[in-house]
Amino acid sequence: MRMLIFMAGAIAIAAAPPAFAKPGKGKGPHHATHAGAHGCPPGLAKKRNGCLPPGQARKLFGVGQRIPTGYRHYSSYDAIPAAYRDRFGIPTGQRYIYRDDTVYVVDPTTRLVSRIFDLID
Repeated sequence: MRMLIFMAGAIAIAAAPPAFAKPGKGKGPHHATHAGAHGCPPGLAKKRNGCLPPGQARKLFGVGQRIPTGYRHYSSYDAIPAAYRDRFGIPTGQRYIYRDDTVYVVDPTTRLVSRIFDLID
């Protein structure tokens, strides 16, 4: 008797048609109908940092953290406004990442972040 019930259940499951989701009916910020460019939420679609909010983008690198080998978004010393260079005493002869009002000073030989200057008071 148990075997008969088990077999009937297995046949019922196997014979049931699969449930197909209709596109565009999902909920949440990551669904295709709600996403902006590159799959980002609408408020972050035009940001320079991909889909990261500005507060998280500033925390991409910390002091003592090694910059990845393939990282290619370094800024020149001249790209940092002279007023900021003079005011904060940003040293010369290093590599720099200048974005979102933050300057990361990177040692060129070890690729370690040595200092971070937050330019917003």
